[in-house]
Amino acid sequence: MKRSLSMLLAGVMLVGTLAGCGGGASDDAATDNGGADESTATGTAFKIGGTSPLTGNAAIYGNAVKNAAELAAEEINAEGGDIQFEVHFEDDQGQADLATNAYAALKDWGMQLSLGAVTSKPGEAIAPLHEEDHIFALTPSASSEANIKDNDVVFQMCFTDPNQGLAAADYIADQKLGTKIGIIYQSDEVYSVGIRDRFVEEAGVKGLEIVTEETFTTDTQNDFSVQLNACKAAGADLLFLPIYYTPASLILTQANQMGYAPKVFGVDGMDGILAVENFDTSLAEGVMLLTPFNADATDEATVNFVTKYKEKYGETPNQFAADAYDCIYAYKQALEEAGCTPDMSASELCDAMMETFPTITFTGLTGDGAGITWDENGAVSKSPKGMVIENGAYVGMD
Repeated sequence: MKRSLSMLLAGVMLVGTLAGCGGGASDDAATDNGGADESTATGTAFKIGGTSPLTGNAAIYGNAVKNAAELAAEEINAEGGDIQFEVHFEDDQGQADLATNAYAALKDWGMQLSLGAVTSKPGEAIAPLHEEDHIFALTPSASSEANIKDNDVVFQMCFTDPNQGLAAADYIADQKLGTKIGIIYQSDEVYSVGIRDRFVEEAGVKGLEIVTEETFTTDTQNDFSVQLNACKAAGADLLFLPIYYTPASLILTQANQMGYAPKVFGVDGMDGILAVENFDTSLAEGVMLLTPFNADATDEATVNFVTKYKEKYGETPNQFAADAYDCIYAYKQALEEAGCTPDMSASELCDAMMETFPTITFTGLTGDGAGITWDENGAVSKSPKGMVIENGAYVGMD
């Protein structure tokens, strides 16, 4: 469906009385699948679903998203206003094929609005399904461009992979963090490749010297001796790692074992490295990365969120949690501004969200004080923050 037609239909439907075909009351029980809903509202509510790696290698991300989304919904429901939410997740284990099954289960549950998927490959797998079913999605962290390309109904709360690559190259160049750069990236992961490609392009513009590029795959992410030796032999004094936290923790461990101590600059996928089981977190001291959120910030909104999250879940929230929390509150703002009601169908809500999100400015935990906006293609506009790990905590570099 063309966006202009969708917007016209949204305007027509919001004028008259809206009859729902996809709404649900909050007393509909969530299925018992390991991702049980903990934020059930007490009245008629909007049903928000998401697929998430609640188990598997990316479970730190998936459970952070689930926890924070449920926390936000609980807060909103406790206010007792017209906007009430039921939030429900299905486990996709970070796998595209399982994500399609999870999406089907969410449809059966009665999902009206979606959080899409947590990671990029599952997000890419279910984006066409959202388009086909005309169900709007606001993903907290599926950051590849393919998640929003060729469809009108998926928007992102996270900045895209290319934007991270560009911002990382600019930051390294502007702050003069390294003179010879080695890159280690995952060649079968769209997230990693997307960041790497844009980084290399911008590095050329900025005059950064890339002395070697090394790759690994899902099947080879246990031994990085070849990659690290190549970087060391090339004289790389800074490693750029556009990868997730698990392989990053192994790279830091193995670099230490071989006596190689370059500076390390990463991306938001490395947020979570301090929580990796059996990892010596002292090896992460001095690691720099770009992230949209700093749990150690002192503003009131961040302090309140971190305090509540720690009390409820016993750990410090990462940026995936912050993005998910922002998603729920952004939905609240958009639904209020569009005049939506829970008895509307998923398709009607989709039209309303497509029309409304590009018109609002949202102030949340992530990004900067300028606020968060979206274009009509679903891409978000917000600024990443440079962080460095010091004494086991993230500290702003600016």
